[in-house]
Amino acid sequence: MSESRKNRDTLGEVEVPEGALYGAQTARAMANFPVSGWVMPTPFIRALGLIKLSAAESHKDAGRMDPAVADAIIAAAAEVAEGDHDEHFPVDVFQTGSGTSTNMNANEVIANRASRLLGHDAPVHPNDDVNRGQSSNDVIPTALHVATALGIHRRLIPAAEALRDALAAKASEFDEVVKIARTHLMDAVPIRLGQEFAGWAAQLDAAVGELRRCVDALCEVPIGGTAVGTGLNAPEGFGRDICRRLSEKTGLEFRECPNRFAAQAARDTSAQVSGTLRRTALAMGKVASDIRLLASGPRCGLGELNLPALQPGSSIMPGKVNPVICESVIQVASEVVGLDAATAACATGGVGSILELNVATPVIAWNLLTQIDLLTNVARVFADKCIAGLEADRDRCEQLIERSLAMVTALAPEIGYDAAADIAKQAHATGKTIREICLEKEVLPAEKLDTLLNARDQTGE
Repeated sequence: MSESRKNRDTLGEVEVPEGALYGAQTARAMANFPVSGWVMPTPFIRALGLIKLSAAESHKDAGRMDPAVADAIIAAAAEVAEGDHDEHFPVDVFQTGSGTSTNMNANEVIANRASRLLGHDAPVHPNDDVNRGQSSNDVIPTALHVATALGIHRRLIPAAEALRDALAAKASEFDEVVKIARTHLMDAVPIRLGQEFAGWAAQLDAAVGELRRCVDALCEVPIGGTAVGTGLNAPEGFGRDICRRLSEKTGLEFRECPNRFAAQAARDTSAQVSGTLRRTALAMGKVASDIRLLASGPRCGLGELNLPALQPGSSIMPGKVNPVICESVIQVASEVVGLDAATAACATGGVGSILELNVATPVIAWNLLTQIDLLTNVARVFADKCIAGLEADRDRCEQLIERSLAMVTALAPEIGYDAAADIAKQAHATGKTIREICLEKEVLPAEKLDTLLNARDQTGE
């Protein structure tokens, strides 16, 4: 057995591993919640470090804390914010719904580390010192907003923009490739391949715009509200001062929420952000699904796109290459949709948001930060390993246009809908093209027919 020490909290003594920076409350939480083995995401722990650091700075500058103790807390919290002590945050995600166990985990780690920095001559108290002027009920939702805003701003938005730009580059490259569009998976009128890619790029661009708005919404935080939003035991202006310090440290403009009671009792902003992450996932999934379909074949499918060959696709069929990156994107999109559904449930009254407090915040944090990680990583993979290497089969696109029955659409204004439909039926029955039937029946002069059946002209500017 490893060596241990005895730590005391208000319920009594608890055995804690000798080398652990955490204390009794964390040890109790470990014993009480052996549920998933999932610990709170590191971006969340680092956000907690920033909050505790900012709080200690505020207390020191206002003369509310001994400068030596404050400096030790500041140094210890900075280490947490840098990820130096991640292994000392073992509490399961599925814990007390306020996140109190994780808040106390941070308080204990910072207090013990600060005490060591002081040489144990002036023991730092996790509640009286590190948690001064705070409550789990305002700290944890603030950490949720800080971690989520930073994750979206620093990681997801740049990744989504890179994917958007990769799609836009292909839109330009493929602008002169004319092909048949499809609605209901059936032949439709001509479209340029570049127009399809431009549509996908626009989806990602719209998602990026919504993500930026989410970051702004997340910058409203409830810190300073303490237990229920009234600010009991928090110094005057404490929340505003912490927001200023968080802004200086992160480059984002954090501000006090206009109503702490709403911000602490409900997770409406989290639900909004999760919905936007779902929208981003759906856009990526739609693009991946479409590309996979257009690249189907290579000989017996649509075959209009050629995917980069990344790995053998079958253990039994030699030479088979599958759309593996597209499949990865689709799976991520499905997972994000599921996480969004869980977040929506956690934000619902009677499930998570009850009276003055949401009691499902830890799993909301897990869901949001997992969504951000998945989408960030898969967007990079999609852009680099799939979109960048896509090639168009121009000959295939042209062949399919000439054989499409939908080409008769351009004749309808000249000969009428019913006559055009009859030509399409004849072409389908005989296996001939629309052009061939029209020439045989002398429906229109050849020159007029060439003009009307010019596929490029049908695609607009």
